[in-house]
Amino acid sequence: MLQRAHVKHKKYRIHELLREPFEKMPTPLGDRIRQLRLKKGLTLEKLAELVCSSKSYMWELENKDVARPSAEKLHQIARMLDTTVDYLIVADNVTEADAADKDFYRKYRGMSPKSKERLREMLKILDDEE
Repeated sequence: MLQRAHVKHKKYRIHELLREPFEKMPTPLGDRIRQLRLKKGLTLEKLAELVCSSKSYMWELENKDVARPSAEKLHQIARMLDTTVDYLIVADNVTEADAADKDFYRKYRGMSPKSKERLREMLKILDDEE
């Protein structure tokens, strides 16, 4: 009986040891947050302050696979890093420009017909300049 409890303990410990390295691996979300934060010259502490989070929470987002930020928090982070939520969370093959285009089109679809027409007129002017 004592040996059996010991085996269960070993199984539990092995499971914990196998899980630990994966929890500490950054995710594509974490990599993108870090990359954009550094590009803007922000410290971890400053970004945390700007999005009303703790420095430790931001560190977890950048460095672990266990943090699951809310949609609101992702929106705040994206806004402070001048990007879109889509860019932060989508697959690796999506560029920041692709995500920005998608976001632009989403905003365009929500515009009034009058605003859409004005935007199309601006686009014609820009096309004529080239």
